[in-house]
Amino acid sequence: MGQKVNPIGFRVATTKDWDSKWFAKKSIFGGWLHEDLKIRDFIKKEFAHAAIARVVIHRASNRIAVDIHTARPGILASRKGGEFDKVQEGLSKIAPGHEIKIDIHEVRHPERNAQLVAENIALQLQRRVAFRRAMKRAIQLAMDNGALGIKVMASGRLGGAELARTEQYKEGKVPLHTIKANIEYGFYEAQTATGKIGVKVWLCNPEEVVKEN
Repeated sequence: MGQKVNPIGFRVATTKDWDSKWFAKKSIFGGWLHEDLKIRDFIKKEFAHAAIARVVIHRASNRIAVDIHTARPGILASRKGGEFDKVQEGLSKIAPGHEIKIDIHEVRHPERNAQLVAENIALQLQRRVAFRRAMKRAIQLAMDNGALGIKVMASGRLGGAELARTEQYKEGKVPLHTIKANIEYGFYEAQTATGKIGVKVWLCNPEEVVKEN
């Protein structure tokens, strides 16, 4: 089961929490859901250089609180560069009539964040770095920074090969069946000259999980 189910969805309500935290009537549920998707797409596309790992959205009546977890908080938090105002303005257009509040949280160990690791590998593949080198380098950094285990998988026309294939590397322990294990999962697609290459990362962190309220 651990290989067929999303590791985060598998642990929701036990050790992981939702990325959207609100309740709505059936008549407005669909609209709010699509607004959340647009908010995440906007933040990830417009500020890809900010190393954004997660976007958590809270709603209460006409207020929307957006928590942005990033490895480079200075880029978004800097009011001099205009990035913070750009985020505020963009979200106001996506969700008109709502009061927008933005909180920025720092990801202290980006080498141990599965989503950021997957994005980093994908960006290296787009720069034509050898896929084996990129994957093994990411594994080494994660283990050196205290991860208990990491598994990396890349699928597609690796190295410009004629046929698509899947390559994976693993080090340490990644217990996908253990619900209490602090498993993180990240996925990203690299847009290369020969087509898309999907990168998946499973990462086991040592910290004890504290469920958010």
